[in-house]
Amino acid sequence: MLYENPLYLAEEAAALDLLSDQRVALGISRGSPEPALRGWEAFGYDDPTESKAANMARAKFDRFLRAIRGEELAPADPQQFGPGARLRLEPHSPGLDRRIWWGAGSAETAEWAARVGVNLMSSTLLTEATGAAFGDLQAEQIARYRQAWSDSGHEWTPRVSVSRSIFPITTDLDDLYFGRRGAGQGDQIGIIDDTRSTFGRTYAGEPDTLIEELKADAAIAAADTLMLTIPSQLGVDCNLHVLESFAKYVAPALGWVPAGER
Repeated sequence: MLYENPLYLAEEAAALDLLSDQRVALGISRGSPEPALRGWEAFGYDDPTESKAANMARAKFDRFLRAIRGEELAPADPQQFGPGARLRLEPHSPGLDRRIWWGAGSAETAEWAARVGVNLMSSTLLTEATGAAFGDLQAEQIARYRQAWSDSGHEWTPRVSVSRSIFPITTDLDDLYFGRRGAGQGDQIGIIDDTRSTFGRTYAGEPDTLIEELKADAAIAAADTLMLTIPSQLGVDCNLHVLESFAKYVAPALGWVPAGER
């Protein structure tokens, strides 16, 4: 969100949603750590008070949501519309605001996302490190999000997604790409934005092993949606194989049913 014009993004999102028969699910976050020093300034945005610009991203997201929800944000030309008229952004796609997700890297940010009324998207990184397992930290984040949602009195039920790197080992090539590299690795602790953070482990193994490990992941059990992160640099065929292997050998044991069989 840091680099976006919020009204232009809202216009694009609404147009795409209408063109796709209102099937857009849009994930947004403030953005990854800056590779450039105050890089947002190169895009024409200025925030002299916030070196990491997290507040600027939230302010832009607030304006984006208000536009998506049809709020009349701009005063109309009185010669065309009469005195006192205001305009909403066009096109407008009713209900799109309920398919907006915020990518939260902490429990505090998850609570903020609940208060503003958007779905929660939690990735493989949390800017928290207490010594607890990543899945347990993320499950706590989800619980705090849902409590904040309930306290806020929203009139609909949100969705919560978590992301995992999961590679079923079903061929020798799978083992070469993922098995040997991922064997024995657990969660990792590192520094991001000067904050001790926990990075979730990569799950790689034979399907039966993966099923048991994923069933023990508290955040997967708590979430509504599991998203897979896949190595795009290996190409379409490899990614399709990873997804098909997960869908065939692992996902059914976690309760997933193909859409055509529901």
